[in-house]
Amino acid sequence: MNPYEIQKRLGSGLLSFPVTHFDANGRFAAESYKAHVEWLSGFDAPVLFAAGGTGEFFSLTPAEIPAIVAAAKEAAGSTETAIVSGCGYGTEIAVEIAKSAEKAGADGILLLPHYLIDAPQEGLYHHIKTVCQSIGIGVMVYNRDNSVLQADTLARLCDECPNLIGFKDGTGDIGLVRQITAKMGDRLTYLGGMPTAELFAEAYLGAGFTTYSSAVFNFVPGLAVDFYRALRAGERATCEKILLDFFYPFMAIRNRNKGYAVSAIKAGVRLQGFNAGKVRSPLSDLTKEEEAMLDALIQPYRRKQAA
Repeated sequence: MNPYEIQKRLGSGLLSFPVTHFDANGRFAAESYKAHVEWLSGFDAPVLFAAGGTGEFFSLTPAEIPAIVAAAKEAAGSTETAIVSGCGYGTEIAVEIAKSAEKAGADGILLLPHYLIDAPQEGLYHHIKTVCQSIGIGVMVYNRDNSVLQADTLARLCDECPNLIGFKDGTGDIGLVRQITAKMGDRLTYLGGMPTAELFAEAYLGAGFTTYSSAVFNFVPGLAVDFYRALRAGERATCEKILLDFFYPFMAIRNRNKGYAVSAIKAGVRLQGFNAGKVRSPLSDLTKEEEAMLDALIQPYRRKQAA
């Protein structure tokens, strides 16, 4: 897809980040991953992000990412689902990943924060500009942690980089994101990116954001789509019921340990019958007690499996 096409697709519905499946030896498990992506592609999500944050991008080597992107493209090939690849680290590594993802068939990239150190706005500007200008596909930037663009910096990048088409926020700073949406208007597509984004979706919608990425779509896609549709239709009572019945109890499990924003999602995928494997270090998996809690929570949303 050209950048305009993927930008239009991003704004057309709910988004999600499939977990990356690993085998017993910790290597990428392509067949299980493809089965999972194929299942997710049957629901109403116009874009899936391969090797993204929930897909443990931070634990993958750059050499592993093209195979994950290619597997996602193959699994989603018969659907209208576009595939965006995770990308990140320092500028040289990010350019390498961006080019390899494009070659593997990615429809766009999500540029995650660079590694470790805080950087000034001018440094972020040159970093993102260099990555954008190294490829022809669309680029989304992810504002969070040590990579937080201010509105003026983002405006400069939009002037210099026609393929910069999306802005994802994981800071929760509604004042900043509202300044950005007011300044940039429809130049960008705006994506909510807080952990368990449904908990913040109403606030982000009010700040001018187009959509958000749902991590729980990984294992309860029907419920995630129901919440999204109710949100966009202004059905507040329905949203509140789903929040109380599912999302707040899930948040309680997620908050029991650091890194569970990813580990709990992967546990949910396993509970739905996919051999997703364990998370890679430095994360740790849920305890048996916590996995039983999650199992009870998702009982009403069990996947129908072939006999």
